[in-house]
Amino acid sequence: MKSASANNKIIRELIECTFACEICYSASLQEGDVNMMSLCIELNRDCSEICMLGAKLLQRDSEISPSFLALCEEVCRKCAEECHKHAHDHCKACAEACDRCAEVCHEHYENLAIK
Repeated sequence: MKSASANNKIIRELIECTFACEICYSASLQEGDVNMMSLCIELNRDCSEICMLGAKLLQRDSEISPSFLALCEEVCRKCAEECHKHAHDHCKACAEACDRCAEVCHEHYENLAIK
């Protein structure tokens, strides 16, 4: 496995995605029609928690990191897909962060799985 310092780029992406999801989650609760935002809110919460755990696993160089990053990629893609459906600035920013994070997770776990 890579050292924790070699994982800095993906850890940063995971944390940035976590924060983007938290911002989107909080802002979505303030929208006029919260019911319309319910799936977005749910996915924001899931994505935020999973990405933060992924960052922690990478920081401690856990042996389950590669398989966990596959889960991170999946939830980031689902969150991005939902956020892309909404015109709110916080949803756009979250979708972009989730798209970037999904790509980095995919590249990272593919590289780890090959070794």
